[in-house]
Amino acid sequence: MTSSDSDSDLKGRVALVTGASRGIGAATALRLAEAGADVAVGCGRHREQAAEIAEKIISMGRRAVVVSGDLADPDVPGRLVAETAGQLGPPGVLVANAGTGPRADFADVDVPAWDNALNVNLRAPFFLAQAVIPDMREQGYGRIVFISSVAAFNGGILSPQYTASKAGLIGLMHSLARALAPHGVTVNAVAPGLVETDMLAEDPRRGDIRRHVPVGRLGRPEEVADLVAAVVGNAFITAQTVSVDGGIYPR
Repeated sequence: MTSSDSDSDLKGRVALVTGASRGIGAATALRLAEAGADVAVGCGRHREQAAEIAEKIISMGRRAVVVSGDLADPDVPGRLVAETAGQLGPPGVLVANAGTGPRADFADVDVPAWDNALNVNLRAPFFLAQAVIPDMREQGYGRIVFISSVAAFNGGILSPQYTASKAGLIGLMHSLARALAPHGVTVNAVAPGLVETDMLAEDPRRGDIRRHVPVGRLGRPEEVADLVAAVVGNAFITAQTVSVDGGIYPR
């Protein structure tokens, strides 16, 4: 791919998307494949669902593999990147989407719950980025997108550790974006609002929640994926947090 090619054309690029067996991650993996990328479909426990996403990508004429592991394990981020590079080539696109954040009152949060959320939602994205950056710098091309949340701005509806981790991603994004911009690597955050995912489907307040969204409905994973693809496809967007939330958090 030459500098004159469209940035939105990902043909010849390799993307690693974590948490891609379902929801926002699955929609993003498919959307990047539509744009031409070969995709490593990252997953934790839902390997069969991830394999189905990989098969859909292969049916588009792209290459795809499943890479799996528990991102709470500090050895897993580097391994996922290494497996992606070994099977598809070094990732030029990283979408750190995997996250955990069960609903919890602050008084009920214990140390294991706090550590698990921070390890999966914040520590793992950093070490994923650390692992992909050397090849991105060498290529003079890289796109890193952290999936944050509007909870980073308004506290959200899930748990304090989820909110803290998603806010931390935005700070991490700013730190990396400044350092990597001269090397052709952009780093951004996408902050979804209330989206039709399994995480929200399990919330008993789901019906009441919908009424608070100005557009009158929950978002769809595909709408978040479209925004991720747009950010990946624009070389002049970096150090930005872009929301897709139906107006629930106007700024």
